Amino acid sequence: MLKLSKISALVIATLTSISSIQIVNAAPAETLTVVVNGIRSQKGEICIGVYSQDKEKGFPLNTSNVLQSTCKKITGRSLKHQFVGLKPGNYAVAIVDDQNGDRKLNRDFFGIPTEGFGISQNPTVSIQTGTPKFRDASFAVNKNTTINITVKYSLDP
Repeated sequence: MLKLSKISALVIATLTSISSIQIVNAAPAETLTVVVNGIRSQKGEICIGVYSQDKEKGFPLNTSNVLQSTCKKITGRSLKHQFVGLKPGNYAVAIVDDQNGDRKLNRDFFGIPTEGFGISQNPTVSIQTGTPKFRDASFAVNKNTTINITVKYSLDP
């Protein structure tokens, strides 16, 4: 009987240790709230893509590297969406005011956007600066975070 209680105590201690290890190793999940401001038209939808530092290549035009995304019907001059379950790290966000429903940023012959767009950190986007890089748009998420993006309907001067 004494052997059985020692074995039971050992099993309980082992299970307790294992469950503690899982809790310690579990990465906290954070929420990113994206607020899009300056929407001009009430037709179409706003498409939002979240990029992680692990998949920064091709940001912001390569949608195959998007970590999380959504497209939401436009109902006002601003829009808010929450992305949940993000690991702490560096992220960047790109948005498109998708007026024709093709879920991509349409551009003219010269590559200039013909639909509204926005990028986290609201960097200057002009012919001189070109398309912003991940480093120009990135921000840290190590707790629940809110960012504001203003839609641009033309390049900056």
